[in-house]
Amino acid sequence: MMMENQNLLLISNSTMPTEAYLGYCKQNIATFLGEVKEVLFVPYAGVTFSYDDYAKSVADALSPLGIKVTGIHTVEDKQKAVAEAASIMVGGGNTFELLHQLYENGLVDLINEKVSKGTPYIGWSAGSNMACPTIKTTNDMPITMPKSFDALNLIPFQINPHYTEERIPNHGGETRPLRIEEFLTKNTDMAVLGLPEGCMLEIHGKSMKYIGGHAGKLFINAKENKTIDENSDLSYLLG
Repeated sequence: MMMENQNLLLISNSTMPTEAYLGYCKQNIATFLGEVKEVLFVPYAGVTFSYDDYAKSVADALSPLGIKVTGIHTVEDKQKAVAEAASIMVGGGNTFELLHQLYENGLVDLINEKVSKGTPYIGWSAGSNMACPTIKTTNDMPITMPKSFDALNLIPFQINPHYTEERIPNHGGETRPLRIEEFLTKNTDMAVLGLPEGCMLEIHGKSMKYIGGHAGKLFINAKENKTIDENSDLSYLLG
């Protein structure tokens, strides 16, 4: 992992109530990409809708910003497409299916190598999970068994997208913080960042900024956590 050269935008979610698709974050995407106007989009997390429909939704959202979107599923040589991509974007959906397809197509190591050399990477939800060392802090049901739980390993900590501390009325199951505590009890060397909806991380090399109007939660271990405020500098998490 060569974090000195990496550029990542890791977003909790793609939609907000009353907002158009990618509406709240598309300007962040455009600013992050800068002069890069071509995106290789990975729709493999989509399960209940087609890859074509998924790619079209992303393209429709970003085309007003002058950003061209190409779905990797439309390209015959997918490994070559990654190698030549100006930027890589990985959408949300089911994290297990996404990772399964990345392994099936031989793309995990290629994306890691490509992004480690500076190619911009944008992910939301499952796409943000994919940037972590593993997918063990996803919220998703394991509908598919990937070759491994090891993900792209672009950052040295875990993300929990859509993070919330809300309790469902009349529901006696575990809360999100308790689920993360369970993870940290068994994975004692790994921190977890709870990323609420409407929030994101922007990473350039060894610099990382927390963006969003809601406080996040950094779980340092099973018994220690702290609140992360808007515009916090989290560079120290990158080591």
